[in-house]
Amino acid sequence: MGDTLARRAQELTGLRESFVRATVVRAQHPTSASAGDSAIVHPDGIIDGFVGGNCVEASVREYGLMTLSTGEPLLLRVVPGEPSHTREEGAVEVANPCLSGGAIEIFLEPHLPAARVVVVGSTPTAHALAELGAGIGLEMQLTDGLSADPAADDAALIVASHGRDEEPALEAALRAGVPYVALVASATRGASVRASLDVDEAQRARLHSPAGLDLGARTPAEIALSILAQLVAERAARRRGESSRERAVETVIDPVCGMSVASSPASLNAEIEGVTTYFCSPGCRSRFVAHPERYADAS
Repeated sequence: MGDTLARRAQELTGLRESFVRATVVRAQHPTSASAGDSAIVHPDGIIDGFVGGNCVEASVREYGLMTLSTGEPLLLRVVPGEPSHTREEGAVEVANPCLSGGAIEIFLEPHLPAARVVVVGSTPTAHALAELGAGIGLEMQLTDGLSADPAADDAALIVASHGRDEEPALEAALRAGVPYVALVASATRGASVRASLDVDEAQRARLHSPAGLDLGARTPAEIALSILAQLVAERAARRRGESSRERAVETVIDPVCGMSVASSPASLNAEIEGVTTYFCSPGCRSRFVAHPERYADAS
């Protein structure tokens, strides 16, 4: 990746924004890209950099967005031929009739921000959570109950403040849809706090209290370990239940050549009589715009 793209990648990482790094690892003539060429694919489908012409770029966009959805890297191979795609573990081959020849292989590597865990409190358990959580790659944010600002894309909110400003943080997290919300408390006090929360019953039922797996933990570090173990288990269960995440990428068929294209504003498109149609290349778009009636059935 060139210096400019490398700086851009660092900037996006600092801003906690997702992106895909696309790198050409092999190219056969007469493809226009060369091994080492690279680009960044943004969540809106915009591509910065160069990894091939429009036909290749359309597939890079589609499968780049897919890797953002799954979080798994992918080797994309684009070859000339009738529209098709062949999947195997970690790789996909796409045939594109618009290519004039050659083949290209591009490694798509998603970069997702570290999952954020909001920890409320300044107790020994809160500090142990922050230290252990950072060690397993989580972004740990220590705060107090009144300042906590949980968001739906946070991994968790854990209250370990021993009774100080617990309810506002818990209610905000449950209403925001934070996947894992936990309170460090005894079973008796936890039940009392749960009953006092100003949320609906479904939200109230999502509160984990006492927090953590029953490991017989006693020290702050052991308690923190039991909570993080429960969080890891919960996140793994959600991933298993989201095996269809690839479907989150919306695609349509180019009516001219039959290629699959991401229905993203960044894809080549044309609007005729209020209907937006997407294309893999300028050539397909030009042919469609000149005679849209010819492709009425395909559209």
